[in-house]
Amino acid sequence: MNYPPLQGMRLVLVTLALSLSVFMEVLDSTIANVAVPVIAGDLGAAMTQGTWVITSFAVANAISIPLTGFMARRFGEVRLFIFSVLGFVFTSWLCGMAHNLEALVLFRVLQGLVAGPLIPLSQSLLMASYPPEKRILALALWAMTVVVAPVLGPILGGWISDNWHWGWIFFINIPIGILAAWIAWRQLRERETPTARTPVDYIGWVLMVLGIGALQMMLDRGKELDWFASGEVIALAVVAVVCLTYFIVWELGEKHPIVDLSLFKDRNFTVGVITISFGFMLFMGTLTLLPLVLQSQMGYTATWAGLAAAPVGILPIILSPIIGRFGNRLDMRWLVSASFLVFALTFYWRSFFYPGTDFSHVVWPQFWQGLGVAMFFMPLTTIVLSNMKGSQIASASSLSNFLRVFMGGAGVSIATTMWEKREALHHTRLTESITPYSTEVQQALHGMMQQGMTEQQAMANITRAISQQGFIIGSNEIFWGGSILFVAMIVIVWFAKPPFGSGNMGGH
Repeated sequence: MNYPPLQGMRLVLVTLALSLSVFMEVLDSTIANVAVPVIAGDLGAAMTQGTWVITSFAVANAISIPLTGFMARRFGEVRLFIFSVLGFVFTSWLCGMAHNLEALVLFRVLQGLVAGPLIPLSQSLLMASYPPEKRILALALWAMTVVVAPVLGPILGGWISDNWHWGWIFFINIPIGILAAWIAWRQLRERETPTARTPVDYIGWVLMVLGIGALQMMLDRGKELDWFASGEVIALAVVAVVCLTYFIVWELGEKHPIVDLSLFKDRNFTVGVITISFGFMLFMGTLTLLPLVLQSQMGYTATWAGLAAAPVGILPIILSPIIGRFGNRLDMRWLVSASFLVFALTFYWRSFFYPGTDFSHVVWPQFWQGLGVAMFFMPLTTIVLSNMKGSQIASASSLSNFLRVFMGGAGVSIATTMWEKREALHHTRLTESITPYSTEVQQALHGMMQQGMTEQQAMANITRAISQQGFIIGSNEIFWGGSILFVAMIVIVWFAKPPFGSGNMGGH
């Protein structure tokens, strides 16, 4: 059913409600990044286990996104959107009330499941509310909320973690979600989409859940169990490979697939999905790694780690409306190339961290990375949806966001795993030069013992310094590797074929 575009205050209110829902979800991810060390410490878990708070949400979110199309057709886009927002509010309350890591991870899984439809439906409802010639502007406004959250998320997460109980990082979703749901229902209830009883691909969904779940568990547990030296990790890998292989085969022959793989026949969709997924993987991995490095190895409090990470959102706030207003006059491939080049340069900039790095050298790469973020989401989303029409928009948006969110969660696991592996390697190498017969070691021990330390305390101090150096060198290598990968992805985006204008994108 086609509805006329909204106008005036109704359009403003709808844009606000849809943006608030996306803001709430993204805020919940970035705010948790900074709080991971605090949450892990309070719940008696290792810091690496604390990252499950992020990855569990990402995986659950990813596997629920493909159901968006089916549920939207069955219940209507507006009703499903309202349910998802209110479900997110309720599960946020549960997360804040959790008293152990197991309960928190479970509630984060539930939160991720109900949050799945939020992003694809917010895109679909927003584009249906705007006239065709202003849909790129609408996407830019939507994208701005995605990048505003990284400004407030780390700051709020750090401040709450240092001054209040960490549960409040979830409780703050409650008023935001209730306001978004109320506005959306008031303004959109008369614009409900048609409903129909369509078959659901239960087999495909179960195969996807088992495959993606096993893969993410393998990534999370592998770093604790020494990877393929563990029978559990091997079993998870086998389940992941078998289920995902059968999933692809099944979906290709299914009349009503849970994931419409035929969308990959479109060149622009394929190129856009590949670049946005791998780009987001690198972005989320390093976005999580930076606060961990600052807090665990460089003596930052959660508040100061948040303040150091927050500047990544300043430039996107300024530039997103401008890019949305004038971006349709540019080739989206140039914008994405510029974005990846900025990411590459700022990642390379961060690869020179050392224990005494001052605050300004942490902040400035984050600030300029915001230039890359501003040119990331909107152009790539435009490329992904450039040839989609009608109901294809919701399906394409769902599949794109499914892969983006999953790869973001995988990026967190891969980055933290590599960080630990590189630290172990560098710790071993650095320790080789530490012997009782080393003149430098003897001088260091003597100096610390003169300050009142015992020999055991002095050696423990040296060991901590070696570990710190290993972790920082490891993080520098990850940032350097990310820089190389972003440069390589510039080539991929140029396989997309113009035009990318709003005229190619339809509504309901």
